[in-house]
Parts: sequence; structure tokens; C-alpha cells
Amino acid sequence: MHLLDLCRIAGTVFFAVTLIVAGDTCGKLLTAGGVDPFFVAFSRFAIGALALWPIARIRLHELSAYKDWRVVLRAVFITCAICSILTALKTEPIANVFGAFFVGPVISYVLAVIFLAEKPSPTHTILLVLGFCGVLLVVKPGFGASAGILFAVLAGICYGCYLFMTKLLAGAMRPSLLLMSQLLIGSVLLIPFGPSSGLPEQSFNFWVLIILSALGSAAGNYALVVANKMADASLVAPLVYSKLISATLLGILVFGDWPDTVAFIGLTLIILSGLGSLAARRRLPGKTVPG
Repeated sequence: MHLLDLCRIAGTVFFAVTLIVAGDTCGKLLTAGGVDPFFVAFSRFAIGALALWPIARIRLHELSAYKDWRVVLRAVFITCAICSILTALKTEPIANVFGAFFVGPVISYVLAVIFLAEKPSPTHTILLVLGFCGVLLVVKPGFGASAGILFAVLAGICYGCYLFMTKLLAGAMRPSLLLMSQLLIGSVLLIPFGPSSGLPEQSFNFWVLIILSALGSAAGNYALVVANKMADASLVAPLVYSKLISATLLGILVFGDWPDTVAFIGLTLIILSGLGSLAARRRLPGKTVPG
């Protein structure tokens, strides 16, 4: 792959993850202001489904695929991940939340090795261990981990299971159909919790943040679908670690949250793990490395 093509793909992925982080930044502003995380999650799924429906071009007969238990379970995992990460963002710095959240690729990797019989790559395993050490430095288990950070870890675990289910369904459904499945099923799952939760005073700013939170997440995830059409998922996956750069910058600019020294070292290790994975995959153009 030419350097220009790689730069274009990297730019698309960075734009996508920045949109997602921007949506989560709006979510943090909402939850910190007293809005229930489940309502924010419900609005994100529902508005995202409405916004992407015309683009996804879903045919009615394709909706029967959503009866597949694997599709439903995948949607359950991402719904739990979103609810957990919004709960974590209510009290924790956004960069630390995403640092803990990156336990997800480790979970996905382990599940793929166990259940899909994917052959572990020594290089990739070492890089994942490096990234996991970074997660531990962010989380500080046993000596400083807060309830919010534990919710971020739970979000990462659910996200790792979601990534594994996506691997399981790869090739079985169109990417846009699969994306819409999580939005539609997530909306239905959250109906008993989101709309019934109490709302604060509904100001103009409230609705602006609700809409931006939903559209940022929806547009970012759609841009990731576009990126995966431009290149193999094994090339796109490590580029997603650039989300930590966006999270750190937005955390500083919007909330004035600077990571402490230990957390900063952890975030750096996670980013280095992602860059190392990208370099390893570049050296193996004909192979798909699990992760």
C-alpha cells in the first residue's frame, strides 16, 4: 500500500474516532449536568438510527436477519458498553475512561483465540500485553481505582465481546446492515430505561448536546464503516487507538482534565501498542493478524 493511501485511511479513521469522542464529550457534559446516562444512551441509539436509515438503505426483508441470536447478542454487548462508558464519563476524565476502555481489544483477541481457533501471533500478543499494562496504569487496580473507572473497564469488556461477535458475523451481513442492527436493537432494549428516567430542565443547550452526542457517535461509526471499505479491518483496527489522542485533547480543552503522570504513561503505552500493531500488520500484507 502506498504511503498516500495509508495517510488517507489514517486520516479517515482519525476523523471517525474524533467524531465519536466528540459525541462522548457531549455525553459527559449531559451526564455531569444531571442527565441519566441511560437516557443519553437511548437518545444516541434512536437518533442515530433515524439519521443513518436513509444512508444505510435497509430493505424490509433484510430486517429478518435481526432475529439471529448472534446479531441480538452483539447489540446487547454494545448497548451495555455505551451505557457503562456514559456512566463512567459522568465522574471520570475522558482520557482515563478511554484508556481503561481499551481493555476491549485484549478481550476480543483472547475470545478469538479460544472460540475461533485463531493462531496467536507472538508479536501481536506482546503488543497487547504492552497495551494491557498501559490500561492497568490508567485503572490503578487496588490503589486508586474509582467506581467510574470500573464502569469504564466494564465498558471495555463489553466492547471486546462486541468486537468478537462482529468477527463472528463478518461476511454474513452488509456493514451498514450490521451497523443499523445495533442502533435499532439498542433503541428497543433501552426503551424501558431511557425514556422513563427523569429529565432535568430541557433547555436549548440540552437538546443541542443530545443531538450532537447522537450524531457525533452515528457519523463516527459510519465513517469507520467507510474506512473498513477502504482497507482491511486488520489495518484499520490499530489506527482506532488514535482515539486516545482526541480524548486527551478534548478532555484538556473542554474540561481542563490533564492526565496524572501515571495515567499519562499508561496512555502512552496504549498508543505505542496500537502503533506497534500497525507496523506489524504492515510487515504482513498477505496475512490477517487476529485482534
